[in-house]
Amino acid sequence: MNLLIGSLTIGFILSLLALGVYVTFRIFNFADITADGSIALGASVTAVLLVKGFDPLTATLVGTLCGATAGTVTGILHTRFKINSLLSGILVMTALYSVNLRVMGRSNVPLLTERTLATYAEELGMRWFGAASINLAGWETSSRDVMALVLAFLALLAACTLLYAFFRTHLGTAMRATGDNPQMIRALGVNTNTMIVLDIIGYGAIPLLILSFGYSLTETKLPDFRSGLVGGLLRVVVGPILAFGLVFFFRHVGWLPMTRGYDPLVFLDYRTTEAIIILGSAMPGPIMAYMLNVKFNSCPREASAMLTVSTLAGIVTIPIVLQLINVLVFGKAT
Repeated sequence: MNLLIGSLTIGFILSLLALGVYVTFRIFNFADITADGSIALGASVTAVLLVKGFDPLTATLVGTLCGATAGTVTGILHTRFKINSLLSGILVMTALYSVNLRVMGRSNVPLLTERTLATYAEELGMRWFGAASINLAGWETSSRDVMALVLAFLALLAACTLLYAFFRTHLGTAMRATGDNPQMIRALGVNTNTMIVLDIIGYGAIPLLILSFGYSLTETKLPDFRSGLVGGLLRVVVGPILAFGLVFFFRHVGWLPMTRGYDPLVFLDYRTTEAIIILGSAMPGPIMAYMLNVKFNSCPREASAMLTVSTLAGIVTIPIVLQLINVLVFGKAT
């Protein structure tokens, strides 16, 4: 039951991220990677404010606004300075690395003794249920976890309702039309550049999702990185080797055709499908794995170290894997 509640809570929280990405990519067709820097910006600002004694709700709101500001800068670079959408996101993301370090002022910002939104959920659970644990469907469950699930669901429901209502307004309709047919909406007198900037401001919610990871990473010590080094390198080195082996084994036994064709399920060229399998195995560890370690208190510092090591190692290993895919899978020697 604890696993189910924790998974649902994380799923509801990540659904907010899905809403933001949906609006940007599906409605506006705007390729933006500002979130890679804004998530750390929001975590940095929120952590610093919590240490300074600010209320968790206030700190969270300020972190959200900082993320929205980063998105605004990206939008202005693209619309006012005519910089490519992807490049403008890369510029802001890169600049935010220095900004984040400046905001924190140091490498570690411990939050072990600070009040957070999780503390609110625990207090509300105690007040509502009157006990630290309750019986739910025959399982002993923490009242804090149940209340966190309820609050995450209510937050998602409120976000979906507000987003639905907003896109039915005149401004929301103009934003949708900007993505569908920008020439037509410009002919009606709507400033499409303003619509794009307003859309990217929605990235302000994304920084909240990485706050937990940033907190654990600040508490990670050198011994944790030593243990995480093995797991991180296994993820980005051994993973692609196994993927290459499986792909060529499946070719040999005939499970995948030797000739080019199209997969009836995903409508991709088989060689492209093989490349996706191999490249996916070379990616750094997912943030979801770390969040589950935190949820069930299963070596979260070691997990954060593995995630960090695999991400840094991926800077070197991913280009190598891409070159090997080009040569071994597609047969294009360079």
